[in-house]
Amino acid sequence: MAEKAEQPIIIRKKKGPHGAHHGGAWKVAFADFMTAMMAFFLVMWLVGQKDEVRQAVAGYFRDPGKYNTEGKSGVLKGSNNIIESEGPSSGIIDNEKKGGGPSELEKKQLTLVAKDILEELSRHEAFERLKKNIKFQLTTEGLRIVLNESENSAAFFEPGSSKLLQQSAIILITIATELGELQNRLVIEGHTDAAYGGERSYTNWELSADRANAARRLMEVSGLWEGQVREVRGFADEFPMIQNAPYDHRNRRVTIVVLYESRDTHYDQIEVGADLMEELSG
Repeated sequence: MAEKAEQPIIIRKKKGPHGAHHGGAWKVAFADFMTAMMAFFLVMWLVGQKDEVRQAVAGYFRDPGKYNTEGKSGVLKGSNNIIESEGPSSGIIDNEKKGGGPSELEKKQLTLVAKDILEELSRHEAFERLKKNIKFQLTTEGLRIVLNESENSAAFFEPGSSKLLQQSAIILITIATELGELQNRLVIEGHTDAAYGGERSYTNWELSADRANAARRLMEVSGLWEGQVREVRGFADEFPMIQNAPYDHRNRRVTIVVLYESRDTHYDQIEVGADLMEELSG
């Protein structure tokens, strides 16, 4: 019997479906990584910037709509200010901290505060005599309440002295009662005119600071809460209200500044520099 021819062994492999395509999950992860890196570098950039730049960035994120409608402010030179000054200059340059200015709501609230104070003052006879010596100004620092002296007679202080006049003290007491209801911190300033005939050891610097302190002491026992006064400043005759008339009686004044909350926060950011003693003595 003839042998059968040996048949080759054929192995057939069934072709299955191609492997599934890789998903897009890695793209999402990569995008998250890049976003995190951008945020990291932004933070590192902000850390190295000046306070004005940090305030500008913070101001944008607080109220971006204001930047879109009223102009940018703060980071680049030549940009527009958020708040435009109105009325006569007080003599002090109140440059707004760029981007960290007050909101429109806060400005309206302080305007209402001024109205309430004015209504309370009008209840006293002393106000009729002194209403021309009292001014309310809304500035980039906050609400400024200006109490200036008269030309021919004393209004709030005895001439050349920090002693308050008893008949005018009710004005400061009334203001303190109203301001004590607020959370805003205060700054009290003293100013003089360019003329002073006192002793050389007691100059306009001492007089302006002493008058501001006298106002502070009375107001603190008349309604202000403890710690509400943030600063007491004595400017002598350096910042006259009437700039082209340094001897004008209106330059003799005490000013109470009700700080915007944003401005009060700025005052807490005190920059501490490096000690240069070793470098200078080397």
